[in-house]
Amino acid sequence: MKLRIFTEPQQGASYAQLLSVAQRAERLGFDAFFRSDHYQVMGDHFSGLPGPSDAWITLAGIARETSTIRLGTLVNSATFRNPGVLAISVANVDDMSNGRVELGLGAGWYGIEHSSYGIPFAPLGERFDILTEQLAVITGLWNTPHGEQFNYSGKHYTIANSPALPKPVQSPPPIIVGGGGPKRTPMLAARYAAEFNIPFSGIERFSEQCERVRTACTSIGRDPQTLMYSSALVTCIGKNDADIARRAAALGREVEELRLNGLCGTPAEAIERLQQWNAAGAQRMYLQFLDLTDLDHLDLVAEQVMPFV
Repeated sequence: MKLRIFTEPQQGASYAQLLSVAQRAERLGFDAFFRSDHYQVMGDHFSGLPGPSDAWITLAGIARETSTIRLGTLVNSATFRNPGVLAISVANVDDMSNGRVELGLGAGWYGIEHSSYGIPFAPLGERFDILTEQLAVITGLWNTPHGEQFNYSGKHYTIANSPALPKPVQSPPPIIVGGGGPKRTPMLAARYAAEFNIPFSGIERFSEQCERVRTACTSIGRDPQTLMYSSALVTCIGKNDADIARRAAALGREVEELRLNGLCGTPAEAIERLQQWNAAGAQRMYLQFLDLTDLDHLDLVAEQVMPFV
């Protein structure tokens, strides 16, 4: 199983802190550094200071300050960006990183951040319609051969005679689609994704949703094994009970709740839990590190967990 670092900068992180985590993760051998795409803090425990940062602006900077670790979003909100502009931005950062980016894209869900920054927030069904068209546009732009034009006519977006430039280094960058929706989400993953992700779920729900994705793949003639399957878990690992309790307190969470819903415990307990996920079909796990000042936490996982999963 590949372990990836997943951060939530809207909870409070400067660019310098994100860069420090990404560079430490690269040195330690983690597979990837990912960040969320949100514009407002969630909950009362974190300050959110110095304020939100844009996902692809920060990843562009990190791309130039790292050399091997993969970089991406889990996930961009389709409500935030025009798909043509997003396709250009991701292609630019793919070039800046020499082909190391991945695009997670979802329908968006956090209404408060939309009203706080004047971003339209349509009903859920319409947001899925927007997401569907965005996936069609972005993949269409990236896959159009040099010298040809891309055209698209949809309810939400119309593309006329686009030169479909720039091209990303990867052909194309991997797209991640995720979530627990029983119908539209599996089909979108089957049609457009290189990876399917269902975060913060139990193993049973993960297995059920992955089976829906496999069924959707089969229905359109795609081999389900051509997708990667992944999840994400909030991470709180310590050498002993005192370490675990200290890290849980820094997150504003209870240890027992984290043991139930996250990856929480000693390194040995974390290894056992990740092996259970791997047996259920999870090929990648995004470890959500919420305290970005605690770089020793990354060291512990890299040294005492990662080699054994």
